[in-house]
Amino acid sequence: MNINNDIKAVLINKEELEKRILEISKQISSDYLDKNPVMICLLKGSISYFAHLCEHIYIPLEYEFLRASSYHGATSSGEVKLLHVPTISLKNRHVIIIEDIIDTGITLSAIKKVMMEMQPASIEITTLLDKPSRRQVNDIVPKYVGFTIPDEFVVGFGLDFNEKYRNLPYIGILKEEIYQK
Repeated sequence: MNINNDIKAVLINKEELEKRILEISKQISSDYLDKNPVMICLLKGSISYFAHLCEHIYIPLEYEFLRASSYHGATSSGEVKLLHVPTISLKNRHVIIIEDIIDTGITLSAIKKVMMEMQPASIEITTLLDKPSRRQVNDIVPKYVGFTIPDEFVVGFGLDFNEKYRNLPYIGILKEEIYQK
């Protein structure tokens, strides 16, 4: 089975991803010079974006990981479950949340609320993909956006459907017959 055969179209190719992530890395390095930010990677989907982003940031920073879930299959359940929270203190720290895709914003809104209780100096969000047409909350405005995309079901570069397709080196639109089974 070749997973590429399940892709209707390539939305963002590998070269476009690399170029945009490098631009965001440079901007974060400039914006957070002398701030030693904490980069919080939301597992599992953000790991590819996180790794590529951090390898090009040239300032001191710390990593942390958080795991939350609101998806079951192809749709958000609306109920957010935090499966892992930061283990280091975020008090008076500059926090950057790294997300793979912002869709409804419900998950990220819940995560941001938990982070605010930890009293950081600031919280910003970077997302590889933003799908504003599906947003259901108003308090999520990412500072660093890789690409704004249409309302399509996308996979690749960390994004999955039922734990498959994360390893694709591009962002592709999944064929409807795959996720509507």
